[in-house]
Amino acid sequence: MTQVAAKPAAASADETPIEREVRRIRDLARLGDHAQALAAAEALAAQVPENRDVLYAIAYSQRHLRQTAAAIATLDRLERSHPRFSRLHEERGLCHVALRDASRAIDALLRAVNLNPALPNSWAMLERLWRMSGDRTNADTAAAHVATLGRLAPEVVRATALFADQELGPAEDLVRARLLQKGDDVEAMRLLARIGIARQILDDAELLLEAVLELAPGYRAARHDYAFTLVERHKYREARAQLEILLADEPGHRSYRALFAATCVGLGEQTRAIAMYRELLAENPQSADLLLSLAHVLKTVGDRDAAIAAYRAAAAARPDFGDAYWSLANLKTYRFEEAEIERMRALEARANLGLDDRIHLCFALGKALEDRGDYPDSWRYYERGNALKRGASRYRPEIIENNTRGQIAVCTREFFAARAGFGAGDRSPIFIVGLPRSGSTLIEQILASHSEVEGTQELADVQRIVLELQGREPVLEDPRYPRVLAAMPAAEFRRLGERYLADTLAYRVGRPRFIDKMPNNFRHIGLIHLMLPNAKIIDARREPMACCFGNLKQLFANGQEFSYSIADIARYYRTYLELMGHWDAVLPGRVLRVLHEDVVADLEGSARRILEFCELPFEPACLEFYKSGRSVRTPSAEQVRRPIFRDGLHQWKHYEPWLEPLRAALGDALTRYREPFAGCPPDDQPPSTRSPQP
Repeated sequence: MTQVAAKPAAASADETPIEREVRRIRDLARLGDHAQALAAAEALAAQVPENRDVLYAIAYSQRHLRQTAAAIATLDRLERSHPRFSRLHEERGLCHVALRDASRAIDALLRAVNLNPALPNSWAMLERLWRMSGDRTNADTAAAHVATLGRLAPEVVRATALFADQELGPAEDLVRARLLQKGDDVEAMRLLARIGIARQILDDAELLLEAVLELAPGYRAARHDYAFTLVERHKYREARAQLEILLADEPGHRSYRALFAATCVGLGEQTRAIAMYRELLAENPQSADLLLSLAHVLKTVGDRDAAIAAYRAAAAARPDFGDAYWSLANLKTYRFEEAEIERMRALEARANLGLDDRIHLCFALGKALEDRGDYPDSWRYYERGNALKRGASRYRPEIIENNTRGQIAVCTREFFAARAGFGAGDRSPIFIVGLPRSGSTLIEQILASHSEVEGTQELADVQRIVLELQGREPVLEDPRYPRVLAAMPAAEFRRLGERYLADTLAYRVGRPRFIDKMPNNFRHIGLIHLMLPNAKIIDARREPMACCFGNLKQLFANGQEFSYSIADIARYYRTYLELMGHWDAVLPGRVLRVLHEDVVADLEGSARRILEFCELPFEPACLEFYKSGRSVRTPSAEQVRRPIFRDGLHQWKHYEPWLEPLRAALGDALTRYREPFAGCPPDDQPPSTRSPQP
């Protein structure tokens, strides 16, 4: 609202009534009718007292009506709930300018531009204030920022400012409009890619950044964004190549080195990653993010005590760092001290705590209180964390269900019979699929203790192939994948299989067999069979109440968005049963089902059965999997470094009073999960449409 508009902003078709009224208030302010804008904003604040845009509108109009003290009080209130909103600090700076308090004005405006460098008014005011105070060096720096922003298209500047304040929709609208006018604006292209990264639309971001670097190969910030995107897409070798270009010019650049260390983690070079993180911490010992990254790698290699020390150091370096507390909880074997629990409670109760930190603290408190047997309070925090996480999610269960319907329609017994012999014949991959928290890490650890098997990790390679087959803009009602499978020739499936084998070589160190433990691959068993007909596929399955509850209390680093509500996880589990039942019916014997409860009850019998299926000779080391020194990157890392224990089988029963909705939503899945061809729906009924049975 610091810009004067010639006409009111256009309405959006999906605007809520609150958003519509905020837009009307902004239009009044743009036209200079601050009294009416203030009255309308105060009336709206009665309905939504913590709304960021409403409080900002009140303060903005108060300042223009020379109610400066009231404006500062409103901004203080706004800061309690939205401390990182850059324009509140800009507005506070302008209030102090009105009060002729240059020192406080400079402090507030500096905070604004540190949060959001694309605020030309703040930079211009800083230049004036510093020149008035005789600080030529800082004044020249501010002037340089003003000049830099002045060289950019105004739409890009405004969109960048919106992006910095997490207003992704309006930012995207502006930058897309700019690209319609000038398609080769590299700043607009990079910003659109950054919006894609923020929204986890990483394939689009990757393509945009590739195009930026073709136009401007020397644009280092864009190359860093590109490397970051490649890391997020698990393309670690490609990311490393980009970082080597950057580091050749700036070998000491901390961000480049930190991201390079992340590629080492992704490629399984844990020792090198630890050394790099320690070097970076020697230069910046109070970096909470570096301490957290180091701790994650230490956890992966099994150095529990050092990991705990690093997690605690991260929490000390940034006292409200929710991820540090959750990471301690996520060790599963760590027990919080009473003082730590009280500290977490106090932090979570703060009104101005960021959303991500609050979510992490809720899950950490849920685990801490569960370990103490305080199940009512533990559930309260788990429930709150899930609600916050689900509220921030863009997950749509119908996308998974449509994919399932498509798989069942396309991938029939006749379809596979007509394609016998397709794909690459290599027998090295072993896929472990299913839901998270289903015992898959235990199966992986048993297999990876065999002398012929490489453990690797949850590989994203099948997921990347699926994204390419879906096309650039998948249609929810009629998705291209899996329908496209029917039109693909034998040579294409062979090419995809060979590509998968080549791409996964980066995670292997020479053993003849390797494991891909990406659980979501159960949705693509048809594709895997066509690409790699000799690969082994194991379905890790767990009793539904235990499995779903395990997901509800787990905060995942990324993905698995179905796990943050009772309705979503039950719906997903039922869809999983239905699709696995279909694979059992059309590819009989292709998938080995392993029930977690059976592994716990009979470790040796289960291990022999798994090894026989994988055509591997029995080795006693597979029964002593907990002695393996291999790296484990999943939440179960600490648990699978101990002998089999039964404690976790029925943990959900402590929460039975609150899990009746889960039981009802699962319905007959509670018994069907053990049956042969479990979950296979009747031929005349599409999957995921049957009502749960009581």
